[in-house]
Amino acid sequence: APELGCDPDDFTFVINATIGMNIVIHSLPLTAQDEILTTNHEYGAIDKTWQFYARQKGFTIVRARFSLPVSSPDLWIEELWSQVTPRTRVISISHITSPTALVFPVEKVIERARNAGILTLIDGAHSPGQIPVNLRKLGADFYTGNFHKWVCAPKGAGFLYVRPEYHSLIQPLIVSWGYDNPNSQRSPFLDHTEWWGTRDISAFLTVPEAYQFLRTHRWDEVRKRCHQQLKETCNAFRERLGVIPLSADQDTWNAQMISLQIPRLSPRSIPEVSRRLWEDFRIEVPLVEWENSVLIRISFQGYNTLEDYKKLEHALGEILVSPIA
Repeated sequence: APELGCDPDDFTFVINATIGMNIVIHSLPLTAQDEILTTNHEYGAIDKTWQFYARQKGFTIVRARFSLPVSSPDLWIEELWSQVTPRTRVISISHITSPTALVFPVEKVIERARNAGILTLIDGAHSPGQIPVNLRKLGADFYTGNFHKWVCAPKGAGFLYVRPEYHSLIQPLIVSWGYDNPNSQRSPFLDHTEWWGTRDISAFLTVPEAYQFLRTHRWDEVRKRCHQQLKETCNAFRERLGVIPLSADQDTWNAQMISLQIPRLSPRSIPEVSRRLWEDFRIEVPLVEWENSVLIRISFQGYNTLEDYKKLEHALGEILVSPIA
């Protein structure tokens, strides 16, 4: 918890951010009179979670869209806020988006939402280890993230943070021994989210060592090097492959991931291009269908080099000049 700038009593381990989001969405007392505001940049599993509970409870999902390429954070916030209505109860957005790899200006959203009496639920799946996360400073009502992505912990290590005033709101996603525990010496929030019966907590126990690894290897410097690689790769891909960045300023909107639109590909070509990248070049990289276009999302981690991205650039160049089924 201190690594994330929060009190341990407000923090619980979960297997991944999707489970953290499910716990909160499951618990929110929403009705058919309510709206939740999200965006068209969110992770597919979370979109499905909102849809599932909207069908059960009857609330309305509103998805904000933004001018592309994103440029001014103030304009972005105004475009988001234009979708707020008197019925808006929750704003649910990513800190770093999964399909489009954009760092959203969540701090200003959280502040404005609190002033308007709107709850904030932040999906920080890609944030810890990639950008600084201080939950006390951010002020989100609910925030969930992963340690097994950019903090380099094993798969199965994530967390959920809940502001103290909303602990009582959280209902158990899995009802087990922690529910209605007469001998509890801590909050029901922790009982409900931690005491699930038998499960493997090994990944949770590695997280302090993972953070120590980052400190030992001066990860702030690694992050800066990766971000510089991102900018160089973006420029090279744009010049030689004709891709289109979704952000006008990578220093503002990107950290260690970037998504680039490939106008010369159609969504139906994704399986074939992915197959050829792997079978012909041994490259694994996400190709995403988003808003009827094809995005390639490239990650820059400490173990990558510019040669990796040059290899990807060459492979895409070869594929784009040849017929695609």
